[in-house]
Amino acid sequence: MNGYAGKLLIVNLSDGTIREEPLNAEWARQFIGAGGLAARYLYEMVDADTDPLGPENPLIWMTGLLTGTRLPSGSRSAFCARSPLTSLWGEANIGGFAGVALRQAGYDGVIILGQSPTPVYLYITDQGAEIRDATPYWGLDTYETQARLSEALGGRPVRVACIGPAGENLVRYAAIFNADARAAGRTGMGAVMGSKRLKAIAVRGRGQVPLSERERFNQAARQALQAIQEDFAISVLKELGTAGGLEFFHMLGAVPARYWTLGDYEGALNLSGAAIAETIQMGTTGCWGCWVQCGREVQVTDGPFPVPRTDGPEYETVVSLGANLLIDDLKAVAYFDLLCDALGMDTISTGGAIGFAFYLYNEGIIGPDETDGLELTWGNVEAVAPLIRKIAAQEGFGTVLAQGSRAMEAHYNVPGLAVQVHGLEPGMYDPRAMSGMALVFLTSPRGACHNKSDYYMVESGHSFPEVGVWNTNDQRREVGKPLSVARHQDWRSFVDSAGACQFVNAPIPRMVEMVQAATGWEVTARDLARAGERIFTLKWLINHKLGWRREQQVFPRLWEQALDEGPTEGFVPAWEAMLRAYYEHREWDWETGRPRPEKLKALGLDAFIPDLWK
Repeated sequence: MNGYAGKLLIVNLSDGTIREEPLNAEWARQFIGAGGLAARYLYEMVDADTDPLGPENPLIWMTGLLTGTRLPSGSRSAFCARSPLTSLWGEANIGGFAGVALRQAGYDGVIILGQSPTPVYLYITDQGAEIRDATPYWGLDTYETQARLSEALGGRPVRVACIGPAGENLVRYAAIFNADARAAGRTGMGAVMGSKRLKAIAVRGRGQVPLSERERFNQAARQALQAIQEDFAISVLKELGTAGGLEFFHMLGAVPARYWTLGDYEGALNLSGAAIAETIQMGTTGCWGCWVQCGREVQVTDGPFPVPRTDGPEYETVVSLGANLLIDDLKAVAYFDLLCDALGMDTISTGGAIGFAFYLYNEGIIGPDETDGLELTWGNVEAVAPLIRKIAAQEGFGTVLAQGSRAMEAHYNVPGLAVQVHGLEPGMYDPRAMSGMALVFLTSPRGACHNKSDYYMVESGHSFPEVGVWNTNDQRREVGKPLSVARHQDWRSFVDSAGACQFVNAPIPRMVEMVQAATGWEVTARDLARAGERIFTLKWLINHKLGWRREQQVFPRLWEQALDEGPTEGFVPAWEAMLRAYYEHREWDWETGRPRPEKLKALGLDAFIPDLWK
């Protein structure tokens, strides 16, 4: 089965059994890999009664079609399950090294069932797999777990994906980490892993991904790398990391501040990639096979927030735990990032929950009696680290925040006030500055996600002409955006499922050639975008099966309010009109949100029509 290992590992933690299963070749052709292929398997295994933290919720770790090949930055894989944060489709895409090791061990993915009575870890090699006792590692942070477990199993060739205390304590947005701080961050997959008492998955692999035409593939990969090296945007990413875009986004008014209520916060510039490079940066880090190395290695040796030499904050983190709280102390934000990584939490949702708590406090809705005496005044750096620790431990006020922003709304009886969509806190791009992001946040299958379409890159100047996505050079323009966003989501769904990094855009013709050379398939760019549309649609079919309703698809109240200063002054995107146009392009029914039967047939999803249109 060219391009695939051709087998999955099925692990049942309840009875301790492990078996191999042939990969469904038809599903692989339709849904490619990673989150796409995981969605096809998950659809058969969950329904509206599935407890996200119960033994019946499977955790699926699936590699991409091109993971572990010479595709530049082809390191990605995905952890998927029903999300404990949103109760909908849960997916967390991850780079680093562990996904590549899984492919080198001869597996396309792992499906983890049941629940262990005691802490365990899974050890996978090209000789098979074992379930082993993890009691010595339970309670350790993610850095300690990776280091100690790797050392116990033979050192560097062993790659470890693990959870920290937050995952053990079932924080709803706990993450899974590998390569020190590379995270499967979103939707709470670390909590699913913790509910199964699975501390870690350790992998040692030596094999190669089987390719139909290896030399042709490698030639296309070399051409892709050359194009990447000549890309100006990539050079900025290499030089300054993901936070290198902060100054540009600040100029547009896209950087959220004071929990989405301040239109122009100059302090944000103290958190930029340039500021990191000039003050605390010691080096760079990156994922397997990546020329860019966009991660920043930082160190802080003075002041109240010491940080050992380790992975530093990225754009989402410096905004969510910095500008979002009116904090411009870069050393403090680097320390908050270290805490989240060590304890095992998604920094976007952590910053979103803490930001909402700050907002409620400053609006007088909650006070010191509710916050364990912490003063959550804007800019108070002293309150953040204690909150992060309380969340990870599910202790006191942290127990409320550990459930996520939507649950906080219900707890304090302030419906619609949290900035979240379908239970997921958004990435740090204000849709009042970039109207396309309004649609992205409203329509991503996993909630307000910025990575199932990083359309902010299109609104910053990128185009993908081979799949009909063009930059308009007008961030607020609404006409034409719905179709463009839909097409971009489709392409990104394919890219994710291929195991490619979204930051490092291999030219589309080279991607097509690599898929052809890997598999022997005769495909075009339009074919791959169509596969992406099929994948994107299937994830929404899962949401319908899990109980999602169209009336849940609304803008947060704070986004409905125009800001009275800054670059976006007075502007709110006409999100509902854009959403209606988007539905027409998608051929989805407006009243129910369901893809119409004709659309499902056109995508080869006929088998799902009876479930959806009973």
